[in-house]
Amino acid sequence: VQLVESGGGLVQAGGSLRLSCVPSGGTFSINVMGWYRQAPGKQRELVATITSSGGSTVYAASVKGRFTISRDNAKNTMYLQMNSLKPEDTAVYYCNLEGRGVWGKFTSWGQGTQVTVSS
Repeated sequence: VQLVESGGGLVQAGGSLRLSCVPSGGTFSINVMGWYRQAPGKQRELVATITSSGGSTVYAASVKGRFTISRDNAKNTMYLQMNSLKPEDTAVYYCNLEGRGVWGKFTSWGQGTQVTVSS
């Protein structure tokens, strides 16, 4: 299963960006999808997750109220709307998917998209 991310870039503090993630490759069901990020010299951390139905979301305390995770099942796309961006949000953002295929349970990661917030 491949995950293709897009939407990263350079933005000034206080600005907004929207990341997208599209899964493809085979027939599978999705349990949970999410966004993680990794800043230079730091461990990868959870940003937000969303269940397959979109009915349940989880956010890191550092982004709650500023970021919104969502899914458009018709477009088979997951989004991360990031508002009021801060320099400390600068990181590589990774899409994550936990699902099940005929081969069993699996976890997939995207290649990452860079988000840089200037002060």
